[in-house]
Amino acid sequence: MAKMEVKTSLLDNMIGVGDMVLLEPLTEESFIDNLKQRFDHSEIYTYIGSVVISINPYRLLPIYSPEKVEEYRNRNFYELRPHIFALSDEAYRSLRDQDKDQCILITGESGAGKTEASKLVMSYVAAVCGKGAEVNQVKEQLLQSNPVLEAFGNAKTVRNDNSSRFGKYMDIEFDFKGDPLGGVISNYLLEKSRVVKQPRGERNFHIFYQILSGGSEDLLKKLKLERDFSRYNYLSLDSAKVNGVDDAANFRTVRNAMQIVGFMDHETQSVFEVVAAVLKLGNIEFKPESRVNGLDESKIKDKNELKEICELTGIDQSVLERAFSFRTVEAKQEKVSTTLNVSQAYYARDALAKNLYSRLFSWLVTRINESIKAQMKVRKKVMGVLDIYGFEIFEDNSFEQFIINYCNEKLQQIFIELTLKEEQEEYIREGIEWTHIEYFNNAVICDLIENNQNGILAMLDEECLRPGAVTDDTFLEKLNQVCATHQHFESRMSKCSRFLNDTSLPHCCFRIQHYAGKVMYQVEGFVDKNNDLLYRDLSQAMWRANHSLIKALFPEGNPAKINLKRPPTAGSQFKASVATLMKNLQTKNPNYIRCIKPNDKKAAHIFNEALVCHQVRYLGLLENVRVRRAGYAFRQPYEPCLERYKMLCKQTWPHWRGPARAGVEVLFSELEVPEEEYSLGRSKIFIRNPRTLFKLEDLRKQRLEDLATLIQKIYRGWKCRTRFLLMKSSQIVIAAWYRRYAQQKKYQQIKSSAIVVQSYIRGWKARKLLRELKHQKRCQEAVTTIAAYWHGAQVRREYRKFFRANAGRKIYEFILQKIMQKYFLEMRNKMPSLSPIDKNWPARPYLFLDSTHKELKRIFHLWRCKKYRDQFTDQKKLVYEEKLEASELFKDKKALYPASVGQPFQGAYLEISKNPKYKKLKDAVEEKIIIAEVVNKINRANGKCTARIFLLTKNNVLLADQKSGHIKSEVPLGDVTKVSMSSQNDGFFAVHLKEGSGAAGKGDFLFSSDHLIEMATKLYRTTLSQTKQKLNIEISDEFLVQFRQDKVCVKFVRGNQKNGNVPTCKRKNNRLLEVAVP
Repeated sequence: MAKMEVKTSLLDNMIGVGDMVLLEPLTEESFIDNLKQRFDHSEIYTYIGSVVISINPYRLLPIYSPEKVEEYRNRNFYELRPHIFALSDEAYRSLRDQDKDQCILITGESGAGKTEASKLVMSYVAAVCGKGAEVNQVKEQLLQSNPVLEAFGNAKTVRNDNSSRFGKYMDIEFDFKGDPLGGVISNYLLEKSRVVKQPRGERNFHIFYQILSGGSEDLLKKLKLERDFSRYNYLSLDSAKVNGVDDAANFRTVRNAMQIVGFMDHETQSVFEVVAAVLKLGNIEFKPESRVNGLDESKIKDKNELKEICELTGIDQSVLERAFSFRTVEAKQEKVSTTLNVSQAYYARDALAKNLYSRLFSWLVTRINESIKAQMKVRKKVMGVLDIYGFEIFEDNSFEQFIINYCNEKLQQIFIELTLKEEQEEYIREGIEWTHIEYFNNAVICDLIENNQNGILAMLDEECLRPGAVTDDTFLEKLNQVCATHQHFESRMSKCSRFLNDTSLPHCCFRIQHYAGKVMYQVEGFVDKNNDLLYRDLSQAMWRANHSLIKALFPEGNPAKINLKRPPTAGSQFKASVATLMKNLQTKNPNYIRCIKPNDKKAAHIFNEALVCHQVRYLGLLENVRVRRAGYAFRQPYEPCLERYKMLCKQTWPHWRGPARAGVEVLFSELEVPEEEYSLGRSKIFIRNPRTLFKLEDLRKQRLEDLATLIQKIYRGWKCRTRFLLMKSSQIVIAAWYRRYAQQKKYQQIKSSAIVVQSYIRGWKARKLLRELKHQKRCQEAVTTIAAYWHGAQVRREYRKFFRANAGRKIYEFILQKIMQKYFLEMRNKMPSLSPIDKNWPARPYLFLDSTHKELKRIFHLWRCKKYRDQFTDQKKLVYEEKLEASELFKDKKALYPASVGQPFQGAYLEISKNPKYKKLKDAVEEKIIIAEVVNKINRANGKCTARIFLLTKNNVLLADQKSGHIKSEVPLGDVTKVSMSSQNDGFFAVHLKEGSGAAGKGDFLFSSDHLIEMATKLYRTTLSQTKQKLNIEISDEFLVQFRQDKVCVKFVRGNQKNGNVPTCKRKNNRLLEVAVP
């Protein structure tokens, strides 16, 4: 039976209010209290209509498991509790089923969890889309692009340990089935100033620390780096280590991700070399030096760092050194070269480091796009995911914050426009009258910043291009002239008298009233950061590098393509990028995730109401709620609405036969809901006030309790009736079974009684018959006994004279015969086994049989030994003879002997006849080979071992080379006088030769063998057989051997072996050869 699907709703078991549109009353305090109440219960997601509010919990929650993915898959947006998976599923199903391109806009301040939210969206889409080898590869590449971009574009800030310092927009492309084909990533405004300087308590980009912590020693050596962070000026030391962050493990993850995305090994190495070059640029320091013409010039203090950078990048050292000391300005056909003082040289160094890293990051994005782009040229559906910096208000706000906040103004503008547009389209689609909604339009702020004529960015570009002395102060003066009357611009130096006495606004600052609040910007650095100037000399030096990647990063350095036109400013580039992004977003169906940071401590379970209130204000969440509920606060399709509230009306309960809309009309008429509180659309009902919805919920809750009581009553009655009927049927069955049991028991009693009576009668008859038979038997026995006695008396009277003469001897012989017969019968049953080594023998029963018992034991042992010997073949007899000989020679004398007892003597350990390598050796030996074994011959000079083949024949001992088989020595058995060996557990033995014999020219032989006992035994027996003389076997821990003309003492000592339990031999001096045994 199929499992019945349970209908649920956002309103079920609600903690606080799951959708802020239903919040009543709607105030800032109630909004914050609702968020706090849900946050305290680990409910981090809340809706504002179709917008998801996400609060960073700063801990892992069990709400992202594969089971949760399946729970939210293909479910209505409002069907379950608020979750980021619900929005992801809604966007994916709209893209797949309705063919609508989607975009997911994730905003919030640093540390609010935007990056994690984008990862969750991508992981959910990857989990619910199709499967297959190619699809899985595309999904894996899309997911693994995140660790790479995070390593190079994220850094630790005071607010976030993994803060994105760039904006990222990813278009994920799908085919008509909804399977991913690839993607395209766009990046916005990398905070490259962080490369050369970081605020206190913050770090540089992750990749610098990851390389130094996780790179192997070989990699660091190639990159000319050291692990010590303090060696590099570009790395801040006060927060180099981050709690809970393993840079080494993250580096391994990044390398693996680069491999999965598609980076080749040489590309990865080139990227790390550029990162190393940026690190080492910060260690270049300059010193002033005066020239003859009186101008100041800068020189590099220590050129070692410069040399290593040039070796890494393949740049000529002199070219790069000159680029740090001189600047060439070209105007038409003229070139002017000027020297750089120390401050200008440091500026040039930092500008090169920032540009090098920024261009490397852009190259990484382009390279990732090449790997993940869709290969199939078919019509694609697109889902965009925007993860971009949130609104930033710091104590010191500069050009970066100005650009970031401008981007957020544009996003807020498109958010309001698209939200209103979506509301209006739904009203028109449902046939509901559209009501104009009053809201704050931040287009006036966007115009203040981006207007092409008198906008702040236009003024900044104009000031940067103006000839003459250009400073930040002149830029501020220009703003004071042009923007003084603008209602959202404030400055102490403007013509507006309102701010002349505003001490909270310094003279070197201006203030803009953004939609999120007022932000004060310091003009210091605006002109330089907007110029983003890199001297042409440095660009040309980079282009001349032999490093292919660095050369590709600086195409403007090619002398053949010199462009005297000034490059676009950073502000104008970002403005164009934002315009392109907005145009792209307007073509897609928007989905919003608003991220909120609960506290500045990055700690779990802490909710700072003031901080959250600030974010709620600048994210415009209250205004968003007002826009959503300006017309109708709640809307729902007719079918779910009727299904949820049908129990409130008798006409619709339990089933409504007819259209759902008609059922809803009947329901609301029955409940007497005022007509002005709701409107009926084509497919949905619209409820104007949340109080009406909550009233419906209260009525439903009360009705559900009544229905539950009714169900309980009916169930209990059914249960009692069922139990009674069951007990009744059970009683009938039990009674039937009992009656049957009682009758069976009564029958068994009658049967057993009859059997007892029968048995007693049969017993009485049997006993009577037995008494009669016994009487007859006793009468017969009595007659027989009387007859026997009478016949006995007659015989004894007749033969008495013969019995008295031999009675004693006959009785003795008879008793003795019986005893012997009993003895032999018992011995037959107690005989031991036929094994010759079995020493068991039965004990003698009588003392007078002692000699017989011993003789019988001796005869039995000889007999079973003969039986055992009769089983032997001639070859086996020979083996036992050799073993017996070995026992007589070595037992209790040589420690190695016990281990050899169980080993059979094989003799031919080398199959010379079968091995073609020894064919020449086989042909040279005509006699039968008794033993063939590889032994180690001890060198007479130094005690080292050489492998030799030892052959024993009937007449000779031969030594041959193991590799070639060539015979080295041949000794007749008659020339062997003695064999010496130690009593230890080693395989060394000496073969002594007869003095003056031909084989004794070089002296005696000293060998080491694993089969010493067998070799010595066979040599002894063969010598005895041929010479009829016993070979002397000497066993001693010290003995003399003849080496040429010298006698050398061989001494065996115990010691610790370096090579395990193998004995070692060492020549101590001319008279002593020491063998160390374990």
